[in-house]
Amino acid sequence: MAYVIGVDVGGTFTDAVLDDDSGSVIAAKAPSTPPDYSQGVLDVLEQLAEQLGRTVEEMLAETHHVAHGTTSSLNALVMRRVPDVGFLTTKGHRDSIFIMNVEGRYLGRSPHELQHVLAQDKDHHLLPKRHALEVTERVDRDGNVIVALDEDGVRRQVETLRADGIRAIAVSLLWAFRNPVHERRIREIVHEIDPDIYVALSSEVSPRIREFARNSTTIMSTQVGPGLRDYLTNLESGLKARGLAGPLLVMQSNGGAVAASEAPQQAISTVGSVLTGGVVGSGQLGRRLGHRNIISTDVGGTTFLVGLIVDGEPERDTTTVINHHPINVPTLRVHAIGSGGGAIAWVDAGGNLRIGPHSAQADPGPACYDQGGTEPTNTDANLVLGILPTTGLLGGRKVLDLEKAREAIRTRIAEPLGLSVEDAAAAVHAAQNAQTGDLLRKSVVEAGHDPRDFVLYAFGGSGPAFCAKYATHLGVSEVVVPLGPVASAFSAYGLAASDIALAQELSDPAQLPVDPVRAEKNFAQLEDQVRQGLDRQGLKFDRVEIVREVDMRYAMQLAEVTVAVGDGPLDASAMQAAADRFEARYAELFGQGSGFSAAGIQAITYRVRGRGVLPFSPELPPLERATGDPEPHGRRPVHLEIGQGFVDTPIYDYAALRAGHVITGPAVIEVPTTTVVVPEGRTGTVDELGNLHITHDEKHGA
Repeated sequence: MAYVIGVDVGGTFTDAVLDDDSGSVIAAKAPSTPPDYSQGVLDVLEQLAEQLGRTVEEMLAETHHVAHGTTSSLNALVMRRVPDVGFLTTKGHRDSIFIMNVEGRYLGRSPHELQHVLAQDKDHHLLPKRHALEVTERVDRDGNVIVALDEDGVRRQVETLRADGIRAIAVSLLWAFRNPVHERRIREIVHEIDPDIYVALSSEVSPRIREFARNSTTIMSTQVGPGLRDYLTNLESGLKARGLAGPLLVMQSNGGAVAASEAPQQAISTVGSVLTGGVVGSGQLGRRLGHRNIISTDVGGTTFLVGLIVDGEPERDTTTVINHHPINVPTLRVHAIGSGGGAIAWVDAGGNLRIGPHSAQADPGPACYDQGGTEPTNTDANLVLGILPTTGLLGGRKVLDLEKAREAIRTRIAEPLGLSVEDAAAAVHAAQNAQTGDLLRKSVVEAGHDPRDFVLYAFGGSGPAFCAKYATHLGVSEVVVPLGPVASAFSAYGLAASDIALAQELSDPAQLPVDPVRAEKNFAQLEDQVRQGLDRQGLKFDRVEIVREVDMRYAMQLAEVTVAVGDGPLDASAMQAAADRFEARYAELFGQGSGFSAAGIQAITYRVRGRGVLPFSPELPPLERATGDPEPHGRRPVHLEIGQGFVDTPIYDYAALRAGHVITGPAVIEVPTTTVVVPEGRTGTVDELGNLHITHDEKHGA
């Protein structure tokens, strides 16, 4: 027997999915345990082992690998809970990180924030100026050394940082991506002085043109690298001590995993890792169900996440924004807002009901958890509305206190708005649906897609309670709630289904036509780095897939578009074919006729993505066929519509449902790890894998 385990560590819950080579899949969920999230990982592994009827040691001894997704890096950066780091750059360029290329004043801000300049927070620098130091050296744009590195000056700056308690240093020199010799020598000097200081080089973390983005990427990677290293080292040591046979893998933002031993040196690549698990899982399930256009929505305890799969492939980005700073990291395109089950509802100074972005998380949690939390959340509202059972979550292991939920909503929402507790809870539920619907429109419609061409997948602990409504806001006709054995642990299923994925990139700006020999040399260098990286993972692959890409733009523009470059030797026709793809894609993104070929086209950044396909990934087992109509196991009053009040609603036990069962709304389906709402005018049909398909009831129309 060989197991593969995916573990998704969220801000509120830790989920896990285990697959074995016989086709069985089981899932578990446990509260996350900040600040030591590793304890939550061990807790959820205990639950998996218990379901198998084995000890954790016996289970881990037969585990091929554990794929781990964590929010720790992202949370640390977003909340600025990172240690002080040092920054070394070329003399005369220290202030570039503080000037922020001007774009740091508007990146990541909503249109509303941009219109209110005086209310904007300007205090989002990455480090104090005393920790940003300069060294004498200079490499030109062609990679030629113009000024030699002043090694004695480097030693003085390193000692200055050490004297101030700095234990991690980011090095980003001008044009280092064209020639990294000075950056590498600085790392050698640092380690000659103190081998334990963590050092990150821009030529390795972000070998891409544009100084500000490269600097901020390298600094942020340095901020989270040591913490990620310590966390993964302790976790892997703990798992190995309990008998783990295979490696611990860490999910990356690009939708693939990497060995835990490799992750800290490219720490920034794990930012958003847990956000991509659901998209990977949606792609895996979509191939099984025949869906090629999927809107993946994951509503956990803290966040609401949206990712798209278009024509069978997840949408990708080459850059993201964190705290107003551009970050150069290949990633699956995932939009996120703080609107999960634990998102706090509040009334602003203008008397408007708001949801999030702050979350009660696992500690203290929603008021109904009775752990000291007093702020009302989406979870509290759902309990008051009868959507959640008073018997509690996680099969009754997480007890819920209805009176605590009512009190929180009464004092913080109902009384300020002049509503009853029930109507206030319904207002919270409606506001949540409207807010998530807005993000969906931004992610789908504003990206140029027609929602009617998509199926919406809804998962996470909270998603199934809201999905039918936010899908209606968007105009999607079919919703799939992935249930079966994975239920709300679907992101963990995606982690277990992920392969090893590495990416290497290099900026080498040039006007087309580019010398094919020059382009081929760049791709060959990057592919060699990717293949060496795959060899270091300690795993055997069924096959290795290599994809070549280049970021292109019209001359003197900033809008770069990524296009694929075909396999095989490059010649002038292959580069022209890539340019043609660029122009076609540019027109799709920005409108027909918006391009300007007469300006010329430039190839800016070359990229190679490598995927090591692992021997097996989880396949959901089929469900027994139904032999009759489904029977509810009870009824209770449920409040789903403002103005309609409570309606006596049938409650179904998911464990009793079989493939082919059809449930007519209004209805609530209880799963140990989530709750599904089928509103009036909808029907829910269980497919052969146990997933619930929610569609419009033909009698009610669309």
